[in-house]
Amino acid sequence: MNVPAWIWLATIGGFGLVLALDFYLVARNPREPSFRECVCWVSLYVALAGVFGIGLLVVSGAQHGGEFFAGWITEYSLSVDNLFVFLLIMSRFRVPREHRQKVLLIGIILALVMRGAFIAAGAEAVTRFDWLFYVFGAFLIYTAWKLIGHEEEEAEFSENIALRTVRRVLPTTDTYHGGRLTVHLGRRMVTPMLIVMVAIGTTDLLFALDSIPAIFGLTKEPYLVFTANAFALMGLRQLFFLIGGLLDRLVYLSKGLSVVLAFIGVKLILEALHHDGVSWAPQIPILASLGVIVGTLAVTTVLSLLKSARDAKAAEVTEAAEPERSDSVER
Repeated sequence: MNVPAWIWLATIGGFGLVLALDFYLVARNPREPSFRECVCWVSLYVALAGVFGIGLLVVSGAQHGGEFFAGWITEYSLSVDNLFVFLLIMSRFRVPREHRQKVLLIGIILALVMRGAFIAAGAEAVTRFDWLFYVFGAFLIYTAWKLIGHEEEEAEFSENIALRTVRRVLPTTDTYHGGRLTVHLGRRMVTPMLIVMVAIGTTDLLFALDSIPAIFGLTKEPYLVFTANAFALMGLRQLFFLIGGLLDRLVYLSKGLSVVLAFIGVKLILEALHHDGVSWAPQIPILASLGVIVGTLAVTTVLSLLKSARDAKAAEVTEAAEPERSDSVER
């Protein structure tokens, strides 16, 4: 794609305006959003991504439009999986419920800025070093293997080096002071609000180590990589509150994502081999990739909800049987 500088500027400016409006609404009325509000915002962001993708189909053709949709769906799905860790971070830092919107929004903005730099560096690297696609492919397959082999256990949040550095360098208060990031108590100190924002932003950047190679396996166009990431991140705040109670029911999500990452990893390696002249290595069409991604995530979601429903029904039967056992024992 030959994307002029003014289109890049207009795109970044558009994302900036939407995020600025979002931030204004959050700062104006700090609270936990209602279910209806979350549905409206998530629907708006999904609709914007859909309109953008359709526009690409019309202007740039089916190939680039399909690459955007495949990348956006993959990034969005990986972002949903990341919400588990965001929940852990919120609990770990005991963030007041009325300020969780602000924490998430600022953390997402930080993540978007850092991902932009990451994407720029990655795009430059893959144009200069073709062998990186073998590395990306192997890394995605390894990540998929780790996800498949991951035993279900209670996850714990561990502070990364960036967060530990901030804690060590900046004096931090023990308690929150409303929504303020800093407070003057004899000297200027940062509040836990800033610390948790750094935690969200830097943790999301660590997640990008999986997601950025994955989307480069679907498209080599930096513009599509950036816009797919941006659309996936923009609605993450509202999605956090919308499906917070549903996350525990998506028991097979990590398994489905492992299949997607493994598929993209294999696709990357095959395309690299094809580019290097290996005759038997095929090029997988983007429509086939899109079908595998959507199909895998749909099956994963349905199976997760069915299992959760069966487990809930079994738990009800067990609870109903316990009083009967107690009565029989007493007799």
